[in-house]
Amino acid sequence: MSQIPPTGVMGQLEKAVYKYSSTRLHGLVKRSAMLVDLGITLLKILIVLGIFLGIGTYLTWFERKLAGHIQARLGPKIVGPFGLLQPLADGIKLLTKESIVPKGADKFVYYLAIILALTPSILLFSVIPFGPSFELFGREIKPIVSDVNIALLFVFAMGSIAVYGTIFSGWASNSKYAFLGSLRKAAVIIAYEVVLGFSVLGVIMLSGTMSTVGIVEAQINKGVWNIVYQPVAFILFLFCMLAESGRVPFDIQEAEAELVTGYNVEYGGMRFGIFPLAEWYLNVMALSAIAVVLFFGGWSGPNILGPISPYFWFVVKIFSIVFFVLWLHWTLPRFQAKDITDIAWKIMLPLAIINLTITAVVYYFI
Repeated sequence: MSQIPPTGVMGQLEKAVYKYSSTRLHGLVKRSAMLVDLGITLLKILIVLGIFLGIGTYLTWFERKLAGHIQARLGPKIVGPFGLLQPLADGIKLLTKESIVPKGADKFVYYLAIILALTPSILLFSVIPFGPSFELFGREIKPIVSDVNIALLFVFAMGSIAVYGTIFSGWASNSKYAFLGSLRKAAVIIAYEVVLGFSVLGVIMLSGTMSTVGIVEAQINKGVWNIVYQPVAFILFLFCMLAESGRVPFDIQEAEAELVTGYNVEYGGMRFGIFPLAEWYLNVMALSAIAVVLFFGGWSGPNILGPISPYFWFVVKIFSIVFFVLWLHWTLPRFQAKDITDIAWKIMLPLAIINLTITAVVYYFI
């Protein structure tokens, strides 16, 4: 016997209660899902910060050891076995060292410069995909903090913001040496940011997206890494990476013989230590990861370690580029300031435009 649907006032009341309950339940489910997503994102941020800040600290030890071998000396070997506790000793020294603010300095901008130097380098890691997505407890987990479709624009934006940390530190310090170093750095970044943008456009054209995940997946689907199609773009990107991270031969902003360490000369203690940590180590690792995503297929590689194979190959590729950067630093002499900007505007920018034009023509007809 079929049930007679409720009618009248009671029927309308039951419908209203049911509709209210359904709406409230739907809202609770939606809020719960948002809280879970927020928790997963926060966990990703903590993992990325913990790992790369730790690696950045120990890259100081690795670089000093590498420089020692290149220059026929030992490097750190006293503090801990093989000198492994040297970064900890350096950190304690910087934290306990007296830090004096120069007379006449703009204190707000003086401290703001530290934040602007460190934050963009860390934020670059938010758009780096460390591997393919996987399922955990019925949810798809992407090993990337923020998978946005304009990831490369975000990379360019962070690169542009980073220069403010250098300029502000030089200007706010009320020192002519710091100010000259910051102006040198600004000139270099402006020049090489333009070259960087043109060098990456060919990869964007071939991949059809500015998403870092999409660029990796495009290379995997084609079965060919972009380095095969864009070798000139990679060389230009590598030069831009060296220039933006202030590495030899582009470290004119820190020329000790002329500027007594340049733009950060008036900083002491850990304030002084943050600048090389951000510029020399975090920025180099982040840009190396971007280079792997753009030109070397991201996490793609032979499946030799099962589920962790993609992460293994991604890490190997990143630190191969990092090793190359450190190797160059202790091998090449420093360029002069005028030579660096001349190379960018007169040689690299025309090369980048020519490479982009050829890529566009070939892509259109093929």
